[in-house]
Amino acid sequence: MSSVKGDFGRGLIVVGPVLVTLYLAHYLYSFIAGVTPGLLLNAETLEAIAPGLGEYARVQLASFLRVTTFVGFLLLAMYVIGQMTDTTIGGVLEGIVDYVANRMPVIRVVYNASKTATETTFGAGEALQTPVRVETWDGVWMTAFKTGQRTPDGRATLFLPTSPNISSGYVLEVSPDDFIELDETLEEALTRVVSGGFGDAETAEAELDEGPLTVVGHLESESDGTTNREQ
Repeated sequence: MSSVKGDFGRGLIVVGPVLVTLYLAHYLYSFIAGVTPGLLLNAETLEAIAPGLGEYARVQLASFLRVTTFVGFLLLAMYVIGQMTDTTIGGVLEGIVDYVANRMPVIRVVYNASKTATETTFGAGEALQTPVRVETWDGVWMTAFKTGQRTPDGRATLFLPTSPNISSGYVLEVSPDDFIELDETLEEALTRVVSGGFGDAETAEAELDEGPLTVVGHLESESDGTTNREQ
């Protein structure tokens, strides 16, 4: 019985995300097809172009063309806006949007959370996409991300996201000697954080097979009895 449950659970792990992705894609497609205007592109317009198609086929084709046109314009707009942010005008416009959004009681929470998550995932610059490992407590390592900023005394500013919600977290000011840059991509590090540590099980097993773990211990000072971290 336990074997049947295990097989069912493993199958659900594989099929579940696929079904959720397909459902969300269908919902998004239907939403865009419904909100985009059909005044210029509808079944009647396609009747003159493709008279051999049936009514149902023309309706579906018109919806598909509206969705692809909308997505194309959206991608083009994001690219143009991204290019504008490197200019003075773009910086001013971004500042105006931030100012207006932060003056709205409810909107500012959603805006800042989504902006933080987007900047963490698609942040511009190499430093924003560098995952690191930082020791927050003795022997406890956590995944953080470099922000490319430094404090006046030379400490690196790191963003330590919470799991599984990466839109919130902590800002750490850490000495460059107290964290280790990871030899992995941003996607791999985010997968581990968002999945609660289950996203890179194969990598973790491979690292355990390669060698023993390094245990960070403590040294008791004989002079004053204080506890110092072993270097």
